[in-house]
Amino acid sequence: MPRIAPHRLRGPAAGRWTALALLAWAVLRTSALASALDGALVVRSAYVNFDHGVIELNAHVTYPLNPTILKALQNGVTLSFDVETRIEEVRRYWFNATVIDVMLRRQLAYHVVTRRYVVRDAQSGAERSFASVDKALHYMEQVHDWPVLVESQLHGGRYIISVRAGVRRGTLPASLRALLFWTDDWQRVSPWYSWSLPV
Repeated sequence: MPRIAPHRLRGPAAGRWTALALLAWAVLRTSALASALDGALVVRSAYVNFDHGVIELNAHVTYPLNPTILKALQNGVTLSFDVETRIEEVRRYWFNATVIDVMLRRQLAYHVVTRRYVVRDAQSGAERSFASVDKALHYMEQVHDWPVLVESQLHGGRYIISVRAGVRRGTLPASLRALLFWTDDWQRVSPWYSWSLPV
């Protein structure tokens, strides 16, 4: 019985199949990144206090937590949990002017030896450790009396204050850098939570 050689695509057909394969790979890659950060990410509430001329932010945020995030932490990946605050002066006949845009960034890592979750303030370097990832997240989800602006920086007029939360991959252990080089854009942000600043 004669052998039949497998059919090989050549020319334009081969190019179309290659393009389809690349498109499928890109879709799968994007969905994998999105699913890694699945879960609630929202600013639940926020308000400000005025303390001796300093505007202090208080907020309640919900960050996502799922098995993929937990596994990444236990494999040595550092995650960054952010709270961004922006104050804008409202202009009638032009775009709003940004007065200040500041970021509260805290990094979460798992310490294998102590089996504790360590939260580090990226600006001050202060650290706190927790027995569980739930307790670490609960701590980061509460923002208390964070100074964002001195009242003298506002010069009358109307102002809008907006807050949003974000989560992104931070540093990788050396053993994972070659395998996970494509996760540099592994990040997600919440919608803005905005209200009029009472000045």
